[in-house]
Amino acid sequence: MRIAFLTAPEGVEEIELTRPWKAVEEAGWNPQLVSTEPGQVQAFDHLDRAGRFTVDHVLAGDTADAFDALVLPGGVANPDALRLDERAVGFTRGFFSAGKPVAAICHAPWTLVEADVLHGRTLTSWPSLATDIRNAGGTWVDEAVHVCRAADSTLVTSRKPDDLDDFCAALVEEFARQDR
Repeated sequence: MRIAFLTAPEGVEEIELTRPWKAVEEAGWNPQLVSTEPGQVQAFDHLDRAGRFTVDHVLAGDTADAFDALVLPGGVANPDALRLDERAVGFTRGFFSAGKPVAAICHAPWTLVEADVLHGRTLTSWPSLATDIRNAGGTWVDEAVHVCRAADSTLVTSRKPDDLDDFCAALVEEFARQDR
């Protein structure tokens, strides 16, 4: 399976990128770093600069067709930038339209709010997004990980880096359902 990890050029929370990436690799799948600009993305450890990661694929009118699933890592600046980029929003929306699984952690559901894909879905996130999620038609819950299986697609969400063990296990399990 080919898994897209969508990030902005700057601001992704490093551990929310690297831990799910490793889980995807350990499952035998092919993670691909997708961004809105070529080159490298600058990750952060909260507010401090961390590692840089090479972009595998630059968005340019893409659809979800080239990938089997989507991971949206958090960080505050990352999803805030993505939600302002129509290519990123359309790319994200395409996974839901195609019935492909999506996983989002921490602040990443901001991109889902902008993609208008939360109507009737239950999810979790960093607590400050609860009102945004409710206003977008979703139901917010305070859980380490929540899996929402809808008729059109599956959404795996988690609150924060402390929940990464649960998040990674759930996304691998749900993505494996797609791989069958």
